[in-house]
Amino acid sequence: MTRQSWQILRVMALAWLVAGLPADAAGFSTTPSDFQQFQAKIIDHQSRLNPKFKKVPRKQTLYVIVHTSELGLSATLRVVARGKRLKSGRSTPGGHANYVIARDGTTYRMVNKRFRADHAGLSMWNGRQDISSVSIGIELVGYHNAPLTDAQYRSVGLLIKILQKVYGLSDPAVLTHSQVAFGRPNPWFSKDHRGRKRCAKNFDRDRAGLGPTVDQDPDVRAGRLLPDPYLADLFYAPGPAVAARVAATGPVPGLISKERTAWAIAGEEYDCSTTVYVLPNGRRLAGDQIADAMGWHLLPVNTRVLLNQEERHAENPAPENPIKRITDRMTAWSHAGPAYKFDSTIYFLPFGAVQPGSRIFDWDDLPLNTRLIVGYQGPFVITGNKTAYRIAGQKYKARTTVYYLPPGQVKTGAEISNFGRLPKGTQLYLPIDSLPPG
Repeated sequence: MTRQSWQILRVMALAWLVAGLPADAAGFSTTPSDFQQFQAKIIDHQSRLNPKFKKVPRKQTLYVIVHTSELGLSATLRVVARGKRLKSGRSTPGGHANYVIARDGTTYRMVNKRFRADHAGLSMWNGRQDISSVSIGIELVGYHNAPLTDAQYRSVGLLIKILQKVYGLSDPAVLTHSQVAFGRPNPWFSKDHRGRKRCAKNFDRDRAGLGPTVDQDPDVRAGRLLPDPYLADLFYAPGPAVAARVAATGPVPGLISKERTAWAIAGEEYDCSTTVYVLPNGRRLAGDQIADAMGWHLLPVNTRVLLNQEERHAENPAPENPIKRITDRMTAWSHAGPAYKFDSTIYFLPFGAVQPGSRIFDWDDLPLNTRLIVGYQGPFVITGNKTAYRIAGQKYKARTTVYYLPPGQVKTGAEISNFGRLPKGTQLYLPIDSLPPG
């Protein structure tokens, strides 16, 4: 058969497939051509797979599992394709999802849908373990406690409807990773339990064109797992939709309280070296230091939890630089958490523009080497009559005072040696709790 004949058959098969799909997929008005166009635009990323990844055909497909990647796009693509480093020091061979969907809706095929992707890890649903072997994994680029985009919902809705048609899956067969993952005993649970992952807890089924999930966790109901109170209330208690409950978790979701433990915030990453705990007195400890330094049950209320930090933090580090930098691993959310879009988070883009978070609309795809400061007020423009000292007082040389020097330098007060030679248009930024005198 000629190549042209194969292409004709492929188009006919796709037309047959989408003809039976509902017109309201993904919460948008759709037509068969929408599905065809979506499928044609999927970027094939399979050539980037780690050569150590072994393609194993799935014998059956019972579920679609939705994840949030907890990383930016480039890091997500790299980790899903090439693998990740585990706490034990070992590395995985990649193949961690069948699809990745970027924040602009661009969809990448990482592992052909026929093959098993190693995406669910330690998992159970309705008594069946190793959910990776009976499911397709979809990674949504973003974080479990930050909003997903309209473009992502449209793409994931279209993709799910196509997969449902291929494998004969109902809406309740579409689950989040947080629903199916489970953990072994730890300081908070004496038995196997839900709550190992918070992944995709912000996934709004309505916006993806899906009906409700099941009304209770089958493994908790059968006594196979202990419940995670937070996830049980999020997914199975009557009341507002999941997205509304996620938004109502409080103004600072990364703070430990009497109700919110390290496990409730970080899940299985609670004791990782890349999870950093900032105690109320400013002391910083990595997750793998807490047990020996103080014990998990002694973490004080209002300790701040920072996930996905790039480097291990020593117990007594050098003073922290307030100027953060966007890398392929450290996104705006990694540095700022829910404050990524506040007026008090200031972005210094590589080409010289300066913008507050409220004016950044594509925050997850900011250029590499964008710098940012979190919790600041300004700019205060330095002029001949308004010197740095007149604006900031004694703090003008402080490590916490930040200067933008045109055409693109960003420095702290402690890094500037000659304040009499600041270039015209220099801007000064002060921490939000440090009001300028007068």
